[in-house]
Amino acid sequence: MSITEQTNPHVLTDDAQGMSYLNRLPRRIVVLYLPLAVFVFVLIFPFYWMAITAVKPNSQLTDYNNFSPFWVVKPTLDHIKYLLFETSYPGWLWNTLVVAVCATALSLVASVFAAYAIERVRFSGSRPVGLLIFLAYLVPPSILFIPLAVIVFKFGIYDTKLALIFTYPTFLIPFCTWLLMGYFRSIPFELEESALVDGASRWQILIRVILPLAVPGLISAGIFAFTLSWNEFIYALTFIQSSENKTVPVGVLTELVRGDVFEWGSLMAGALFGSLPVVILYSFFVDYYVSSMTGAVKE
Repeated sequence: MSITEQTNPHVLTDDAQGMSYLNRLPRRIVVLYLPLAVFVFVLIFPFYWMAITAVKPNSQLTDYNNFSPFWVVKPTLDHIKYLLFETSYPGWLWNTLVVAVCATALSLVASVFAAYAIERVRFSGSRPVGLLIFLAYLVPPSILFIPLAVIVFKFGIYDTKLALIFTYPTFLIPFCTWLLMGYFRSIPFELEESALVDGASRWQILIRVILPLAVPGLISAGIFAFTLSWNEFIYALTFIQSSENKTVPVGVLTELVRGDVFEWGSLMAGALFGSLPVVILYSFFVDYYVSSMTGAVKE
């Protein structure tokens, strides 16, 4: 017992041992390992199902009496060959990549300017403007695609990649702006005030001070924007007609489903290959993504 505790027995002490309650193996299994195993199973099982379905012969896809649905006997590459060499899937993949990258770049540029103006310039009514921008993200695309279709037709970009590149930012910019607003808010104002005292302009402050500190937030917003663009379906279905200009979500569904005939092997192969770029993107930038989430919520 310390001298302070001897002289003042009413002093409060903290006997907490952090994560010591997980020292016992049964409790660690129930609290940590079991929930983690369930989470990993739920996360990995769809990819496993797509992978085994992509290499299953057609005779095994529905014959559950003789073959297990969770395993494959004598795998085949026929579905993958059909997808890659007898359909326009490589072109759909390229179209999706071009549209997602361009729409993400446009959205990030616009969102940086909007978020910086709302959070750092401090103009009158900035908070209501930020709220209205986020509320615009909540408008369902099923309502917006009708007026957007009129604009697309008037500009003459129907059935082109430009139709998607220019319409995707309508739902990407509000979300990215809201995300960057939270991250810009976590950057100390003293850095900006010091730069203003030294004679820096707003543009110099944005380029040389704010953006280098906001790299994790920019990467996080870019990942979200890229993912939303990659998986978007309604606009791609509405504004693209020709097979060679379709994106992966629309092409796989419209070209590999013929009436009541489903090319399940090729469908699962297309879905698997279409999800890999997003998975790779997350795996490379997961550290920046986590740091941006913690930075955006801290005060």
